Amino acid sequence: MLISKKFIPLTLGGLGIGITEFVMMGLLPDIAKDLSITIPQAGHLISAYALGVVVGAPTLAIISAKYPPKNILIVLMVLFTLFNGISAFAPSYFTLFIARLFSGLPHGAFFGVGSVVASRIAPKGKEAQAVSLMFAGLTIANLFGVPLGTFIGHNYSWRYSFGIVAIVGLATLLSLKYWLPQLPAVKNRDLKTELSFFAKREAWIIILMISIGTGGLFCWISYIAPLMTEVAGFADSSVTYILMLAGLGMLVGNFVGGYLADRFSPAKACISLLLAMCIILIVVFFVSASPILALITTFLTGAIAFASAAPIQMLMIRTAKDSEMIAASASQASFNIGNALGALFGGFPLVYGLSYNYPSLVGAGMALIGSFFAYWLIRRMSK
Repeated sequence: MLISKKFIPLTLGGLGIGITEFVMMGLLPDIAKDLSITIPQAGHLISAYALGVVVGAPTLAIISAKYPPKNILIVLMVLFTLFNGISAFAPSYFTLFIARLFSGLPHGAFFGVGSVVASRIAPKGKEAQAVSLMFAGLTIANLFGVPLGTFIGHNYSWRYSFGIVAIVGLATLLSLKYWLPQLPAVKNRDLKTELSFFAKREAWIIILMISIGTGGLFCWISYIAPLMTEVAGFADSSVTYILMLAGLGMLVGNFVGGYLADRFSPAKACISLLLAMCIILIVVFFVSASPILALITTFLTGAIAFASAAPIQMLMIRTAKDSEMIAASASQASFNIGNALGALFGGFPLVYGLSYNYPSLVGAGMALIGSFFAYWLIRRMSK
């Protein structure tokens, strides 16, 4: 594994982004009560952040393409820290909604630019493992940051949770300034060159692969709390620890995925992991009534899901010659589309009165479709 302080700024950025993205799910009742709104209205704050990611990922990557990557990352983290700080002091629902929207804007661009930076400063042959170090911040967020933020929000104030995110943002800014190497800007890069990525059929195959295939993860994790309480029979108080178990799986899987992408190829790693996701979600469907097996599959599903993060980013970067930043940012927008689609499609069985293990079956289908797109991509790349 790569150990160097030059990767710490990217990991810290991933940590802050991971906390602010996922902690909102656990804070909805607290925010709704404090701001005198309904929980469904509070749920719109999740959508606002996701919308910010989808809009900001390609837009900011295009605007900033001509500037040195370190400068871009610093500006993105300033925006991230500022609007999370505003979220902590938001006096009304409208203010918090706007702050969440704008705090989502730097998300995809940070991961997109950060992926390119990580791959450039990594030793040859370990580019994907370097990218996995950045995504390790997301997994650490799910393992420790989100449970801690949820606990603080429940027992003290949800505003403190966003204050913590702002503090992580400040720490990221300092580490970016002093530890991240200064890489030169890419010269002769214009809007036409950046957008040329979207003229490739391979680009859209990858976008569909991510948007549909990774939706399988969100079919499962969007409904993991009722799955574990209603089907597996755990107490409500156990959900936090179960989520930490899933986060531990994500942490382990993230590094395994980086190794696989370097050892074989990003495309082959993607198809293998999407097929594995399909299989494990089918297993979840059948074994969730057993508490022990439910815990085992929770760890494994988290591991397999996040093992695909680094291979997907590297696949985007290697496919997008001269448009690496916009491509890597587009993959983050696609992940958030997968988030929305997974939660939507995974909820359909519940509308018709089926059990909470059925969303995982829908997720298995989405992962399988994603593997078909990965296979199609491999066929095209081999020609």
